Amino acid sequence: MTDIQMNRRQAFIASGLGTLSLGMPGVVMGSDQVDRSGNAVASDKSCIFILLCGGPSHVDTWDMKPDAPLDYRGPYQPIATKVPGMRINEMHTELAKVTDHFTLINSMSHPGAISNHFDAMHNLLSGQSEFRVQQGIPDEQPYLGSFVAKHKPSTRNFVSNAWLIKCVGPPVFCAPNIGIGGYLGSAYAPVFVGSATNHPAMKEFKPPAIYDSYDEVRFEKRKSLLGKLESPQLDRDQQVKDWSDLREKTYDAMTRSEGREAFELSREPVEVRERYGMHPLGQNLLLARRMVEAGVRFVTVNGWTGQAEHDKQGPPSSSWDMHGGNMGMGNAFGTGSYGMGFCLPRLDQALGALLADLKDRGMLDNTLVVATGEFGRTPYVLKQDPPGRQHWPKCFSSILAGAGIAGGQVYGKTNRLGEYPTDKPVRPEELAATIYHALGIPINNPQDATGISRSLTSGKPIMELFG
Repeated sequence: MTDIQMNRRQAFIASGLGTLSLGMPGVVMGSDQVDRSGNAVASDKSCIFILLCGGPSHVDTWDMKPDAPLDYRGPYQPIATKVPGMRINEMHTELAKVTDHFTLINSMSHPGAISNHFDAMHNLLSGQSEFRVQQGIPDEQPYLGSFVAKHKPSTRNFVSNAWLIKCVGPPVFCAPNIGIGGYLGSAYAPVFVGSATNHPAMKEFKPPAIYDSYDEVRFEKRKSLLGKLESPQLDRDQQVKDWSDLREKTYDAMTRSEGREAFELSREPVEVRERYGMHPLGQNLLLARRMVEAGVRFVTVNGWTGQAEHDKQGPPSSSWDMHGGNMGMGNAFGTGSYGMGFCLPRLDQALGALLADLKDRGMLDNTLVVATGEFGRTPYVLKQDPPGRQHWPKCFSSILAGAGIAGGQVYGKTNRLGEYPTDKPVRPEELAATIYHALGIPINNPQDATGISRSLTSGKPIMELFG
């Protein structure tokens, strides 16, 4: 075969990279950054986004109302924390030690009357307040991780955007654009890692095939073959040249061990793993930290805390959808899979360990941590047996830490019953803009894959959150 006869399809086939092409979800890289010895240099800022699917109760966690009537405040008491005046649920004993590391926003709000997971999650992840459908075509707005992958792609790994345990079960829990990259295209969609039956708290956990397919001899042969087949004519074709550049970066990334080693949690000391908690949320947050160390830019972690041994209810996507008896989920204040007595201690252990670990490792300055649900829950307890709370989009709480976010402050307030914000309301737009600002991504005049100018979000970053 001559150089001229070598077409695009043949070039892709000869490469043998197959799924590592431009269309592979999450596979997008920036320019390489290595030192003179060929070792990867420190990564730019990254984000670990903990999505507490289902919507945790703000009045039972981070915006407690101990002076409200019993039917509102619930059974828990707030405890003092390292920050004077910042009080959180009594089961948050580990988070109470690291409140100086994060900002607590108690005035998150969806301005519209959004009361379902599908729309609320879309708005939260896309950075907008309205779910728009025009002429039957759903909103094509990409999500936070996709924008980060486009504007701040990884320079050390061939994955920029990852999602640890995709939501499963009823589709009501999954945002519509969760796996497609929106109008940016599939190259900016996340790589999904793990499942209910394959997560890092399990001894037999297996990483995705994308990280487990490197064969040195095979890749060397194919790299050599491509070197012989490439020609000036191919290089004059910009699409092929772009693909060729990406192929070289992908090949280089795959030959580095750091991407694959990130999944080898056995490399962590036992005490570190146990500090995070030997459950899905704890080990996924530890894996997220290791992935960030390996150069992954944006890691979304499903806030599934696992299933209680005596209560195997619920898919691994909605631990926090605590309706109680009216939906067969058990006591929202109990110790079942949908009970705060089971979920809150696991969240406390895992998130507290992550923040302390990032700080101890000197990573918090360059790692943004966000922990939030898609909405809150009714400030009043449903009059049913067993008790629970319904969806409540009017206000909810979020935690932000690292990447310049000041620690030890509470931003925004709600009224005495936790029904609505009374000071400094924060929409999805402001949260998204704050995330982009923390990661160094300009929100003005970005362009999509076709070159059309589109806005990442109409919100403005909350500069008061930065130290």
